[in-house]
Amino acid sequence: MKAAVANGADAIFFGVEKFNARARADNFQMDNLPEIMAYLHMYGVKGYLTFNILVFENEMEDARELIDACMNAGVDAVIVQDFGLVKAIREMSPDFPIHGSTQMTITSPEAVEFASQYGMEIVVLGRENNLKQIRTIAGKTNTPLEVFVHGALCVSYSGQCLTSEMWGGRSANRGECAQACRLPYDLMVDGEQKEMGNVAYLLSPKDLAAIDLIPDLIEAGISSFKIEGRMKTPEYVANVVSKYRRAIDAYFEGKDYTPSDSEVRELQQSFSRGFTHGFLEGTNNKKLVDGTFPKSRGVYLGTVKKVLKDAVLCDLEAPLKRGDGIVFDAGNPQEKEEGGRVYDLRKNGRKIEGEVEHGQIEIVPGRHDVKLRRVQVGDKIWKTNDPELDRRLRKTFETDHPYRLFPLAVNVRGQEGAPLTAEWIDENTGNHVIVTSEMNLEKAMKRPLSQDYLAEQWGRLGGTIYELHTLDMELAGEVIVPVKELNHMRRDAVEQLMEQRRKPRVYARKEAGVQQVAAQTHVHAQHDPELIALCRTIEQVRAASAADVEYVYADFEFTRDYPAAVQIAHDHGKRIALATPRIHMPGENGVLNSIVKAGPDAILVRNLGALSYYRQAEISLPLFGDFSLNVANHKTAEVFAENGLTWITPSYDLNIQQMVDMLAVADTSRMELVIHQHLPMFHTEHCVYCTFLSEGTDYTNCGRPCESHRVSLQDRIGMSHPVRVDIGCRNTVYNAIEQSGAEYLPNFLELGIRRYRVEFLEEDADQVHDVLRLYREALIGKRSGTSVWRALKATNQLGVTRGQLIK
Repeated sequence: MKAAVANGADAIFFGVEKFNARARADNFQMDNLPEIMAYLHMYGVKGYLTFNILVFENEMEDARELIDACMNAGVDAVIVQDFGLVKAIREMSPDFPIHGSTQMTITSPEAVEFASQYGMEIVVLGRENNLKQIRTIAGKTNTPLEVFVHGALCVSYSGQCLTSEMWGGRSANRGECAQACRLPYDLMVDGEQKEMGNVAYLLSPKDLAAIDLIPDLIEAGISSFKIEGRMKTPEYVANVVSKYRRAIDAYFEGKDYTPSDSEVRELQQSFSRGFTHGFLEGTNNKKLVDGTFPKSRGVYLGTVKKVLKDAVLCDLEAPLKRGDGIVFDAGNPQEKEEGGRVYDLRKNGRKIEGEVEHGQIEIVPGRHDVKLRRVQVGDKIWKTNDPELDRRLRKTFETDHPYRLFPLAVNVRGQEGAPLTAEWIDENTGNHVIVTSEMNLEKAMKRPLSQDYLAEQWGRLGGTIYELHTLDMELAGEVIVPVKELNHMRRDAVEQLMEQRRKPRVYARKEAGVQQVAAQTHVHAQHDPELIALCRTIEQVRAASAADVEYVYADFEFTRDYPAAVQIAHDHGKRIALATPRIHMPGENGVLNSIVKAGPDAILVRNLGALSYYRQAEISLPLFGDFSLNVANHKTAEVFAENGLTWITPSYDLNIQQMVDMLAVADTSRMELVIHQHLPMFHTEHCVYCTFLSEGTDYTNCGRPCESHRVSLQDRIGMSHPVRVDIGCRNTVYNAIEQSGAEYLPNFLELGIRRYRVEFLEEDADQVHDVLRLYREALIGKRSGTSVWRALKATNQLGVTRGQLIK
């Protein structure tokens, strides 16, 4: 926090324990809030609390307690993912600022509009929006927009990653991401492993560094730039913040600014998996993922030309000196790397003092640091640490002196026989105080008060955050007051102005009776259970339409096949809903229109943009909400019901107890549960097909390998996870093993749930028929949920899992 303030941040975002998307960070405590905000406001910096996770039903009271503490402490805004929390905040206060987190997956003007109806002060766009899309969004909203400009990139859309949840019960939507994207995978193409050499980290993107795009982003309409920093060192924060501060200031000063090579190297030194513009300049799958390493490398120095007895010869491409940290990268991610400190630098056997910038140099590692016999010619060398840079950065924030000085203006008035009066104005905030001397002014016999003398006395502001800027004096006659009075007035004025800076902002509060503190238990629906089949192929639609189901959903890679699916379902007398893509970008309303034109009986809505668009279009079709809307508590369900959704599917982040807690107080007459599926783990703009099966960079030149091949990612234990492509060329990685909640059917039925969905991925017609028959028999009481589980386990090659429900 201090490093950010010292180096020019206008605001910081931070978390407190439990409720933020960095659960493993050394987070602040709720009791720290007043102290944090007083410190930040002293320097004119805003403080935003990260509440960017899903809130479970049994946490709503604790969530309200934290929001109440935020308002008391004068927190400038909360960054929120969960719309149920948004609703709860608005029930507490009409004006407490809320920022829409990137976890809301907001990527279109329509999605911004949806969030804006709840009074969002700022919306953080998805990292996948490019500059053209940002301009479009900014041109259609008055809501200020924020984007990430530096730090780690999530390969999955934020708010749409379920991998950690599925594999380890550590949800990314709960701040517990296990970073499965940073693990190695084998690429399986049509069932055969593709030889990839040393490329193993197929989902591990490089780091975002958009410092050279700051002018373009400002002109595109971005008003706030976000730097990822909560799991990094203070030196990293100081380094990155100071450089982006310089770039932003240069733009508004009318200067051309391009970061120098040394500045870029310093950014790389603090943390870098290799830099990229991410998606800001459009999709370029080749530039996004390197694939050879998943962690920070630092600055590239060159390759090993020769291994000597006590050193390596390198054609140096970046500065290096004694004490720097280095690592040797053989390109094999499975091998232990050799690394350590530089002990000496030599040229032709002669020792070199100081820093060497380039040339053929012998690098002598510290004794016992590196086993040179394990280093090979051709190994890459990286500088992993620069102690001198770290020391320089620490000096910016490890100091007893104020980080910034703010100008004061003083207006002095007085006359003989009356107190000296001075108005002190904090020019940065506009705060002002009036202080008077305790003694009256007397006629001066020798040295009357002068403007220079007062400026000298009142300019002694060392140790404070102030400096005297201007002093205006109007004194009647030649008068004087003791210097101790002047010192007392100065101290009193500064203390009052500091207190005004630290004073918490006050927010309007609604009366306790207006706040809906407890949920009301709803009357559960009593109609017979309904079975829905979600299909991903025409064959599956045909099989499901012939089965005993109430509804068929179609979720195809290519929406051009939707009319045929509708025709098949209607020919069998079945109702059918068509699914929107999970992501909605500017310019993609044509896809949403084509879904309506296909003539379905309903639409399965998967994102805020589509919901907002269809509501504005006032279509007559029922809208059903899918899991990707992240409904984790009854209040979020209420938000989406109020926005026109007939059926609402709870989030896949809920385990059985959390599901039961929510359903006990939610309106279950509107709830639909997915009881069987391959969990969609990653949903990403990064196309595995394009990256590794094509010479192209995006959908315009990739040759569409997705239409002729089937790809899966094989993990370290041999499980192959299918990768499928949607109409927007986005990839979804599905879990290899099917998940079934059949054993919990009695719990759900007792809670009043009457609508159950079974999802298919690669199953043929016979499998669709068999699975649907099992669940129908369970719903009508002909067999137990445990019996369904056993039957599924017996017929599935990889078995079946309870998935996140069991955690």
